[in-house]
Amino acid sequence: MTKLGTLTVGRKNEITIMGILNISPESFYKNSIKSTKSQIIKHVKQLEENGANIIDIGGMSTAPYLKTIVSEKVESERVTKTIKIIQNSSNLPISVDTCRASVAKNALELGIDVINDISGLKFDNQMPKVIEKYNPSVILCAYGTRVVSGSHVLITKKLLNESVKIAQKCNVSPDRIVLDPAIGFFRRSSDVKNKLPYTKINSDWAQRDIEIIKNLKSLGTKYPILVSISNKSFLGKLLEKDDPSDRNTGTALAEMTSTLNGASIIRTHNPKITSDVIKMTKLLTKKSKKGL
Repeated sequence: MTKLGTLTVGRKNEITIMGILNISPESFYKNSIKSTKSQIIKHVKQLEENGANIIDIGGMSTAPYLKTIVSEKVESERVTKTIKIIQNSSNLPISVDTCRASVAKNALELGIDVINDISGLKFDNQMPKVIEKYNPSVILCAYGTRVVSGSHVLITKKLLNESVKIAQKCNVSPDRIVLDPAIGFFRRSSDVKNKLPYTKINSDWAQRDIEIIKNLKSLGTKYPILVSISNKSFLGKLLEKDDPSDRNTGTALAEMTSTLNGASIIRTHNPKITSDVIKMTKLLTKKSKKGL
């Protein structure tokens, strides 16, 4: 079984919920932003009560279509402050969503469990060294530095395999690796507003995301798959919903499809909805007893 810190993930017929704690005012989803100590404590408690098994802290928005870059110092200060608050108010494992080595290092110094890197350890050339030194569990997102074309599934699989090889060189144990197919991070160059990691694509990016969700099993990975769909822009584009708050129905249906297609971990702004999705998926797919 795979470990995200102390949490076991990837068991058959078991879905793990990763609750998002957004501390970046630049975030695309304004309803999710928590910045004060009281807001953070209250939100973490709500995440846990509503089914979250692990908390993922984001200190800088990585939405490709927004100008959201802040300095490493600002990102790190946000993250370390929040880690300390959570450690004093909750026993949930903590993941940090960052592609910057200095931010990861400062977080790991505080004893957090997981680094969630949207670049799959490829963006910051110091990140592999930090990972090797502190040996956390890692979530590796599909990311490529060149324009990609062709089969979305094959490309995603290739990029993920590249990141796995980097992790292996850092002596990360296979049972501490989770893969993320990067929903929302494959974009046309004209859509991108910042220099954070995203993979350039010439085809329709929303359709790419749909294709990946429909074909998660075709990625053929032995590692657990994490899917981060919650309120994302591909849903807004497909459903014509500009306000992220209006995307809950689309989120729920995409999360259900993801669990049916092989996702082991769902990263979400709303664990309450995701918990209901998981429960209903299990009920609807449970085989009836013979004779009934």
